[in-house]
Amino acid sequence: MLESLWTLFISALISSTLLPGGVEALLAYQVGEQPQTAPTLILVATLGNTLGSYITFAMGSLIAWRYPLKALDKPNHLRAKRWLTLRGPWVLLLAWLPVIGDPLCLLAGWLRLNLIYSFATILIGKLLRFLLIAFVATGLFG
Repeated sequence: MLESLWTLFISALISSTLLPGGVEALLAYQVGEQPQTAPTLILVATLGNTLGSYITFAMGSLIAWRYPLKALDKPNHLRAKRWLTLRGPWVLLLAWLPVIGDPLCLLAGWLRLNLIYSFATILIGKLLRFLLIAFVATGLFG
Protein backbone atom coordinates (compact mmCIF):
# COMPACT_ATOMS: atom_id res chain seq x y z
CA MET A 1 0.00 0.00 0.00
CA LEU A 2 2.80 2.43 0.91
CA GLU A 3 4.48 1.87 -2.45
CA SER A 4 1.28 2.67 -4.33
CA LEU A 5 0.85 5.86 -2.26
CA TRP A 6 4.37 6.98 -3.17
CA THR A 7 3.70 6.19 -6.83
CA LEU A 8 0.53 8.27 -6.69
CA PHE A 9 2.32 11.14 -4.90
CA ILE A 10 5.18 11.24 -7.41
CA SER A 11 2.77 11.01 -10.35
CA ALA A 12 0.69 13.84 -8.90
CA LEU A 13 3.77 15.97 -8.27
CA ILE A 14 5.13 15.52 -11.79
CA SER A 15 1.70 16.05 -13.35
CA SER A 16 1.41 19.51 -11.85
CA THR A 17 4.78 20.82 -12.92
CA LEU A 18 5.54 21.79 -16.49
CA LEU A 19 6.27 18.11 -17.20
CA PRO A 20 3.49 15.90 -18.59
CA GLY A 21 1.82 13.31 -16.42
CA GLY A 22 -1.43 11.45 -15.86
CA VAL A 23 -2.33 11.28 -12.19
CA GLU A 24 -6.06 11.24 -12.92
CA ALA A 25 -5.98 7.77 -14.48
CA LEU A 26 -3.81 6.40 -11.69
CA LEU A 27 -6.08 7.83 -8.98
CA ALA A 28 -9.21 6.51 -10.70
CA TYR A 29 -7.65 3.06 -11.00
CA GLN A 30 -6.48 2.94 -7.37
CA VAL A 31 -9.81 4.20 -6.03
CA GLY A 32 -11.63 1.68 -8.21
CA GLU A 33 -9.46 -1.15 -6.90
CA GLN A 34 -9.64 -0.13 -3.23
CA PRO A 35 -12.58 2.25 -2.65
CA GLN A 36 -12.13 2.02 1.14
CA THR A 37 -8.80 3.87 0.79
CA ALA A 38 -10.28 6.70 -1.29
CA PRO A 39 -9.83 9.42 1.38
CA THR A 40 -6.14 8.57 1.76
CA LEU A 41 -5.63 8.39 -1.99
CA ILE A 42 -7.36 11.74 -2.51
CA LEU A 43 -5.24 13.33 0.20
CA VAL A 44 -1.98 11.99 -1.26
CA ALA A 45 -2.88 13.03 -4.82
CA THR A 46 -3.96 16.48 -3.64
CA LEU A 47 -0.78 17.07 -1.63
CA GLY A 48 1.50 15.88 -4.43
CA ASN A 49 -0.32 17.87 -7.09
CA THR A 50 -0.44 21.01 -4.93
CA LEU A 51 3.26 20.74 -4.16
CA GLY A 52 4.01 20.40 -7.88
CA SER A 53 1.99 23.53 -8.64
CA TYR A 54 3.81 25.33 -5.88
CA ILE A 55 7.15 24.33 -7.40
CA THR A 56 5.94 25.88 -10.66
CA PHE A 57 4.81 28.99 -8.73
CA ALA A 58 8.29 29.21 -7.15
CA MET A 59 9.89 28.86 -10.58
CA GLY A 60 7.84 31.87 -11.68
CA SER A 61 9.11 33.85 -8.69
CA LEU A 62 12.69 32.95 -9.58
CA ILE A 63 12.16 33.91 -13.22
CA ALA A 64 10.88 37.33 -12.07
CA TRP A 65 14.32 38.11 -10.67
CA ARG A 66 15.97 37.51 -14.03
CA TYR A 67 13.16 38.86 -16.22
CA PRO A 68 11.20 41.61 -14.49
CA LEU A 69 7.55 42.19 -15.30
CA LYS A 70 8.40 44.88 -17.81
CA ALA A 71 9.72 42.08 -20.05
CA LEU A 72 6.09 41.18 -20.77
CA ASP A 73 5.69 43.29 -23.88
CA LYS A 74 3.77 41.12 -26.35
CA PRO A 75 -0.02 41.70 -26.59
CA ASN A 76 -0.83 38.15 -25.43
CA HIS A 77 1.51 38.49 -22.45
CA LEU A 78 0.03 41.85 -21.48
CA ARG A 79 -3.52 40.50 -21.76
CA ALA A 80 -2.66 37.48 -19.57
CA LYS A 81 -0.92 39.72 -17.04
CA ARG A 82 -3.91 42.09 -16.83
CA TRP A 83 -6.36 39.20 -16.53
CA LEU A 84 -4.43 37.46 -13.76
CA THR A 85 -3.63 40.67 -11.87
CA LEU A 86 -7.28 41.72 -11.95
CA ARG A 87 -8.54 38.39 -10.57
CA GLY A 88 -5.64 37.71 -8.24
CA PRO A 89 -5.08 34.35 -6.55
CA TRP A 90 -8.71 33.30 -7.15
CA VAL A 91 -7.82 32.37 -10.70
CA LEU A 92 -5.56 29.65 -9.28
CA LEU A 93 -8.68 27.63 -8.48
CA LEU A 94 -8.22 26.69 -12.15
CA ALA A 95 -4.64 25.44 -11.66
CA TRP A 96 -5.92 21.88 -12.14
CA LEU A 97 -6.89 22.52 -15.78
CA PRO A 98 -4.81 20.76 -18.42
CA VAL A 99 -2.62 22.96 -20.62
CA ILE A 100 -3.36 26.28 -18.86
CA GLY A 101 -3.03 25.31 -15.18
CA ASP A 102 0.76 25.08 -15.11
CA PRO A 103 1.33 28.37 -16.96
CA LEU A 104 -1.17 30.04 -14.60
CA CYS A 105 0.92 28.96 -11.61
CA LEU A 106 4.13 30.07 -13.32
CA LEU A 107 2.67 33.48 -14.17
CA ALA A 108 1.19 33.86 -10.68
CA GLY A 109 4.64 33.32 -9.21
CA TRP A 110 6.12 35.75 -11.71
CA LEU A 111 3.53 38.36 -10.73
CA ARG A 112 4.28 37.64 -7.05
CA LEU A 113 0.67 37.01 -6.11
CA ASN A 114 -0.01 36.54 -2.40
CA LEU A 115 1.69 33.33 -1.31
CA ILE A 116 -0.89 32.19 1.27
CA TYR A 117 -3.96 32.92 -0.86
CA SER A 118 -2.32 31.34 -3.88
CA PHE A 119 -1.52 28.18 -1.94
CA ALA A 120 -5.05 27.99 -0.54
CA THR A 121 -6.77 28.42 -3.91
CA ILE A 122 -4.47 25.91 -5.62
CA LEU A 123 -5.15 23.39 -2.82
CA ILE A 124 -8.92 23.88 -2.96
CA GLY A 125 -9.07 23.52 -6.75
CA LYS A 126 -6.95 20.38 -6.76
CA LEU A 127 -8.91 18.81 -3.90
CA LEU A 128 -12.23 19.40 -5.64
CA ARG A 129 -10.88 17.86 -8.84
CA PHE A 130 -9.63 14.73 -7.07
CA LEU A 131 -12.87 14.37 -5.12
CA LEU A 132 -14.75 14.43 -8.41
CA ILE A 133 -12.39 11.89 -10.00
CA ALA A 134 -12.76 9.55 -7.00
CA PHE A 135 -16.54 9.93 -7.05
CA VAL A 136 -16.69 9.07 -10.74
CA ALA A 137 -14.22 6.19 -10.30
CA THR A 138 -16.25 4.58 -7.51
CA GLY A 139 -19.36 4.92 -9.63
CA LEU A 140 -17.68 3.30 -12.60
CA PHE A 141 -15.83 0.56 -10.75
CA GLY A 142 -18.00 0.09 -7.68
